[in-house]
Amino acid sequence: MPKERFKIIPVSLLILIKDGNILLSRRFNTGYEDGNYGVVSGHLDGNETFMEAMAREAKEEAGIDIAAKDLEVAHVMHRKSPPDERIDFYIRANNWQGELRIMEPNKCDDLKWFSIDNLPANTIPYIRQAIEKIRKKIFYSEFGW
Repeated sequence: MPKERFKIIPVSLLILIKDGNILLSRRFNTGYEDGNYGVVSGHLDGNETFMEAMAREAKEEAGIDIAAKDLEVAHVMHRKSPPDERIDFYIRANNWQGELRIMEPNKCDDLKWFSIDNLPANTIPYIRQAIEKIRKKIFYSEFGW
């Protein structure tokens, strides 16, 4: 019997920056980091790319349409989140269509722009680290080890 291979959870996270501000969403009623700010994000469903997952999540969570040509990987993070490990692709959208709005009020209770130089104190730590790395043009980091 072949040995079962190690599994890692793939996540796409949206980086929207406009006029020195970054879009953050506050988690609500999810059981994970509730009350803290993160970014629009989600797990891959399988049989989709990171870019396809990001476009899907942007529509599902924030009501915006993003074309694949307007997406680029800004940062990759290997994150330990016991009991799992995750690979996070922070994907920047340079353009989008539609008006930003909370599409899942049962999971998010705030969606707004914050100065990238002054993130809220309750920003999720690994999100804060990724934003700092993106600002410094550092492509890869690790968190939780």
